[in-house]
Amino acid sequence: MSNEKMNAEVISVFPNKVRILIDDLTAFQIAEEKLKVGSYLRIADSEDAILMAVIETFTIEVTDKAERKYIIEANPLGLIRDGKFERGGDTIAIPPKSVEPAKAEDVNKIFEDSLTANEKFVFSKLSTNHSIQIPVNGNKFFNKHISIVGSTGSGKSHTVAKILQKAIKAKEDEYTGLNNSHIIIFDIHSEYRTAFPNANYIDVANLVLPYWLLNSEELQELFLDTEANDHNQRNVFKEAVIEEKKVLADGLDINKEKIHFDSPIKFDIHNVLKRAKDKNEEMVEGSGGKPKQGSLHGKLTNFISRLENRLNDSRLNFLISEETKKVSFEEVILTLLGYKTDNESNVTVLDLSGVPFEVLSITVSLISRLMFDYGYYYKQTRLEINPEEKCNNDIPLLLVYEEAHKYVPNSDLVKYRASRQSIERIAKEGRKYGVSLMLASQRPSEISETIFSQCSNFIALRLTNPNDQSYVKRLLPDSLGSLVDKMPALRAGEALLIGESVVLPSVVQIDRCSPEPSSNDIPYYELWKKEWKNLDILGIKQKWENN
Repeated sequence: MSNEKMNAEVISVFPNKVRILIDDLTAFQIAEEKLKVGSYLRIADSEDAILMAVIETFTIEVTDKAERKYIIEANPLGLIRDGKFERGGDTIAIPPKSVEPAKAEDVNKIFEDSLTANEKFVFSKLSTNHSIQIPVNGNKFFNKHISIVGSTGSGKSHTVAKILQKAIKAKEDEYTGLNNSHIIIFDIHSEYRTAFPNANYIDVANLVLPYWLLNSEELQELFLDTEANDHNQRNVFKEAVIEEKKVLADGLDINKEKIHFDSPIKFDIHNVLKRAKDKNEEMVEGSGGKPKQGSLHGKLTNFISRLENRLNDSRLNFLISEETKKVSFEEVILTLLGYKTDNESNVTVLDLSGVPFEVLSITVSLISRLMFDYGYYYKQTRLEINPEEKCNNDIPLLLVYEEAHKYVPNSDLVKYRASRQSIERIAKEGRKYGVSLMLASQRPSEISETIFSQCSNFIALRLTNPNDQSYVKRLLPDSLGSLVDKMPALRAGEALLIGESVVLPSVVQIDRCSPEPSSNDIPYYELWKKEWKNLDILGIKQKWENN
């Protein structure tokens, strides 16, 4: 198809834009390739170098002779050279000789030839042509951190579920049983149990997360009034915890002199309370042998009251109970990783909907830190066995933070400090130890920028909030042009796929997942039209009181 016949020419070339003038739009279109915003073009000076561009805008200009001219602005994506696609398009001769719509096979060739069969991981199709699958490099996708953003109703939960469902089904050889994927989902709204019926499902009813595994910051956030900045309570608490750890370390193969506030060793929190009470009531020998009040007498009352409230709060049984004293360190780690003896599973769904909001950050922090430390110490163990080991971790782990803005917000408040530090550490260092993360949020502008900016792969579904749109745009490459401006107009399940794992930034349609996560949308109007329902207020009251 010659340039003369198609009657199209490049009239302007910018660093990130090409303007094309078309005299006859009907002649320019290929029958089976209807032009639309998002369609691809081939721009060439010879067959040796073909520039691929995506249509961003379309305008009509009317001349003073009442003639119509059609102007297309396209964003250059990369060059096809010697049959191979490569990003960047700054070597094409000016002006190019040929402009024509890219055929489906041209576009498909780019994506198909960009990766080897072993690397390809597919969960979406090209939005403008569903016959074209869009593969990503599975290694670069999962080990470079992933961000999935989208407003309510955009298909965010379905996207998360679809990606993970595909991942746990992937197999290299013909074998039965589970593959080697390990995924932990921090599920805030009880959405993912239905999507993963065979998952290792953990909620507050069966979660055992012992308080003695908390580090110094998490312990203080849970048991102290950190806003009061009381040095007395902090020193007494720290000293008591260390002494109690030394008591329970008797008989263990542990150097008691090396035990510190952060050592992951059991201690009895009730004995810590007893030590605090003793200090608060302490009498010492004064002048003339007469007893007098100790230096801390009566100064720990508020601390003791807060500690007693925590110990008596039944909502915290998953953290503080007799069961948490009995469970072993290795049982906690193996359960989180899906190695339960009665139900080995690729996916662990942590249903945190029943966790009180005031300890949500601590809970997320503890689990995240344990998983980072697992990756770190597993690597050290492997290197001791084989110092030449190239693979850091042959049991890599993905942590999925659903509604991440709720516990790692862009905030300096003390109550979020623990979870921010734990997740920021994973974002910055986790890849070295086989621990990567997936952030999913409907409010990306409220997420810690330190964490968000470490993501190398983005799936941006429809975003309607201007602050969120601006925030995401700021973190994405400028070369994407108006592709990013499509975010408010995307349909449900349609997304902008960008990152190191995909050969071209693309607007894609995410494949539908099956089974689906449970929807949190309540059909108000349908329910309101039904007959008046009676309310079991006594049952609600009993549940309320028992919690």
